[in-house]
Amino acid sequence: MMNKRQKNILELIERQCTCAYQELAEEHKVSVMTIRRDIEGMAKKGLLIKTLGGAQKVNTSPFLNETMLNSRISLNAAEKRAIAGKAMELLPGNSTLFLDGSTTCWEFAKMLASHGKDLTIVTNSVLILTELGRNKSNNIVGLGGDFDSDSLSFIGPSCEDAAGRHFVDIAFFSTKGFIPSEGTFESAVNFRIKQIVAKQSRKVALLVDHTKFGQRALRKVLDISQIHVVVTDDLT
Repeated sequence: MMNKRQKNILELIERQCTCAYQELAEEHKVSVMTIRRDIEGMAKKGLLIKTLGGAQKVNTSPFLNETMLNSRISLNAAEKRAIAGKAMELLPGNSTLFLDGSTTCWEFAKMLASHGKDLTIVTNSVLILTELGRNKSNNIVGLGGDFDSDSLSFIGPSCEDAAGRHFVDIAFFSTKGFIPSEGTFESAVNFRIKQIVAKQSRKVALLVDHTKFGQRALRKVLDISQIHVVVTDDLT
């Protein structure tokens, strides 16, 4: 028998797909340890899946559990959802979009899948393709290539070549680090896709939460002059 808090936790995870321990603890005004015990008990009953730092619902893509991407999904989840909600306001009808394989764009993809807008959406992310495939009113285009199991995305020369053949109205990117006076920074191997897509897009929208500001990574990817819109959260 589940108590009221545990029922609320399960409903929240079903609605959001994934939640962090800290987020659940703040929501229910209890300790993280209490939430951990709740999650462990429900995981044993098969009601949800315990992940690094949180939990996800049982029918989320099974291969997600084994990837590095999984550890980032529950981080700053509320901020990412808020950013995705504002990004929805940028969409004109019948437009063409590109979404990168970031967890912020995944939140955006979930909203796009719930609100058909007759869009054409291009992505190299398997996770986002799976999410967007739930809505038959949008046209979904996947860029193939070498599969990167850490990001669940396609990369490499053939993917770069495919990216270079597509022209979109708006490209939505997130990033590992963002210096407002300089641009975006990445340490992942798929940064070349973003550089190519940015050149092929009428507009680039950066979806970035407050934790990315002031951060640098190994490679500079986009110059600030290439970014037309920055969508962030209230904590910036």
